[in-house]
Amino acid sequence: MLPSWMVVLVTRSLLPALFFASRAPFAVATTASRVQRGFATMAAEAFTKHEVVPDVLASNPPSKVVSVKFNSGVEANLGNVLTPTLVKDAPEVKWDAEPGALYTLIKTDPDAPSRKEPTYREWHHWLVVNIPGNDISKGDTLSEYVGAGPPPNTGLHRYVYLIYKQSGRIEDAEHGRLTNTSGDKRGGWKAAAFVKKHGLGTPEFGNLFQAEYDDYVPILYKQLGA
Repeated sequence: MLPSWMVVLVTRSLLPALFFASRAPFAVATTASRVQRGFATMAAEAFTKHEVVPDVLASNPPSKVVSVKFNSGVEANLGNVLTPTLVKDAPEVKWDAEPGALYTLIKTDPDAPSRKEPTYREWHHWLVVNIPGNDISKGDTLSEYVGAGPPPNTGLHRYVYLIYKQSGRIEDAEHGRLTNTSGDKRGGWKAAAFVKKHGLGTPEFGNLFQAEYDDYVPILYKQLGA
């Protein structure tokens, strides 16, 4: 049997460990909550800094960041600069989807033909509706993916990804189905108008990158019939 003075010492030495062990679940939950708030702040700050609000969204930027990863090894990161060559193929886009929910994905460029003179704002690059969860392959593609194609000497363009949760299925015969072999009906399109038409509300997830002209752009223009 331990002397009483040793019992006291052992007990005192264990108290901090017992205290932190009892608080571990709380600490983990608090950390997760802070991370979530941090991502929300990052998304809102990036959309404001890069003036996606108000150029694409009148207000209410997305509260969460959507993951956008390209097979070239790069990814969108709230306004980082990439190149048309690196983003020429459709990326893997993932978000924390609600089970059973349907989503809409929009990729749009508000800087057509340039940020200083956006005569054709917006030129939309991708539009998929009725996505179950985050499986884009099972959604209805209204506009096939087109990579970044900023004209020469027009500086950086913003390429904005928006994810909306739908309240029901979307049908849009007026929009039709656009292929990636033509640029027809891509320019002068408004994400906000499409959102209003289908009652999509505020985007839940978002991201963006920037890009300017490189040697891939003429190849893309040829693909689009230009």
